[in-house]
Amino acid sequence: MSEKIKSVGIDIGTSTTQLIFSELTIRNLAGSYRVPRIKIVDKRVIYKSAIYFTPLQSMAAIDTAAVKAIMQKEYQKAGIKPEDLQTGAVIITGDSARKDNADSVIEELSDMAGDFVVATAGPDLESVLSARGAGTDVLSREQEKTIANIDIGGGTSNIAVYQNGRLMGTSCLNIGGRLITVEEGRIKNIFPDLERRAEKMGQPIHRGDQADVEKLKKICRQLASDLAQALNLKPREAGHDALYTNGGDPLDTSIHLDGITFSGGVAACLYEHPSGSFPYGDIGNLLAQAVREEKAFSTVETYPSRETIRATVVGAGSHTMNVSGSTIRYEAGLLPIKNIPVLKIREEDEDTPGKITQTIQREMPVLLGNGETSPVAIALSAQNTQTFAEIQTLAQTIVDGTEKVLKRSAPLIVITENDIGKVLGNALSLLVGREHPVISLDGLYADTGDYIDIGEPVAGGRVCPVIIKTIVFNS
Repeated sequence: MSEKIKSVGIDIGTSTTQLIFSELTIRNLAGSYRVPRIKIVDKRVIYKSAIYFTPLQSMAAIDTAAVKAIMQKEYQKAGIKPEDLQTGAVIITGDSARKDNADSVIEELSDMAGDFVVATAGPDLESVLSARGAGTDVLSREQEKTIANIDIGGGTSNIAVYQNGRLMGTSCLNIGGRLITVEEGRIKNIFPDLERRAEKMGQPIHRGDQADVEKLKKICRQLASDLAQALNLKPREAGHDALYTNGGDPLDTSIHLDGITFSGGVAACLYEHPSGSFPYGDIGNLLAQAVREEKAFSTVETYPSRETIRATVVGAGSHTMNVSGSTIRYEAGLLPIKNIPVLKIREEDEDTPGKITQTIQREMPVLLGNGETSPVAIALSAQNTQTFAEIQTLAQTIVDGTEKVLKRSAPLIVITENDIGKVLGNALSLLVGREHPVISLDGLYADTGDYIDIGEPVAGGRVCPVIIKTIVFNS
């Protein structure tokens, strides 16, 4: 039995704000007496908004009222009312996620559709979101290759690398098309770090200066070289490490790429070749030209992206209601909790404890969002975990994976398909200590990139209602 639902996806980025309305067809693909697996079997974008510059009150604050006015205008143009929508998602990315009032923006928009997936994306999560929107994860799996997506936006460039569909690493650099803006032939604004870097390059540039195209081209060629260095396509130069957002880490030098995809606003310029040096009042087009001319990028294959400027816009968020199994462990005082990202352990890795630990250590930091106190739900099949000894080994493996990346104030959340929630939860609690809350639910299926809401226990505390939300990207 299929069901059609309507959804909205909203992306508030450093440079641009946009939305998409979609119609989804969802169906339970699991057989009778099995854990439900609700999948989106068809999706159709029914409306794409105009792309707006993100309105700001100041360099530190988003203009919340102006953003909401944009959304209301686009709802009206699309002929869609909030009550027509069953689901949706709001993603705040780039520098917008770091604005002082990012949370209040979400609150203001929360009444415009039902129960949104809400992600205030840090640099690592944004790298994954844009790569999935570009289709890099699927491409890597289908091609059986190591492929990186580089999402070059207004304020940052986000990189995510996939090997055979498996996330291998992320990074983010302060390189973007709106780090220098131009108005009436003069420099209107320049990112302070880039101003200092230009000075060291012997290409000094300041607010109010005449916009010297040749000088700006030289700066953009250096930025394009830095992007190639970040992808291990060129040796890293002195000072390169200072470019990473919030002092983040570069990709491991052991990563060797077979191919790349490009997304983001600058990628749109890369493919569309707009005329003029400053068609959008910034250096985005010059940066795109520099990337196009950087020889290091030609050493690997470039694949087309599903999306460029809209890569981080979610097409929709599909919500499905499930009920946990009856053998579960939870901390009642923590429930309900909402918008918990899911980290799924691949079934082929579950029989190797070391691979479970490695996956958690590699991928959990990406999903932690604004801090290590944010919970992440670890999802497993656990179909081959039956005996007491096997459950104890699994519990130890999970603790080994989380102890370095999860502070004790964050609850440890585990969901399994197999009916082992209570005994696994008890084993985890003994290992992490009674002061560290543990929630262990079973009878549920979720995948990496999903978000879950866990409601207050019902049926005398025997089960918990769980909403699983799947972010869907354009294709």
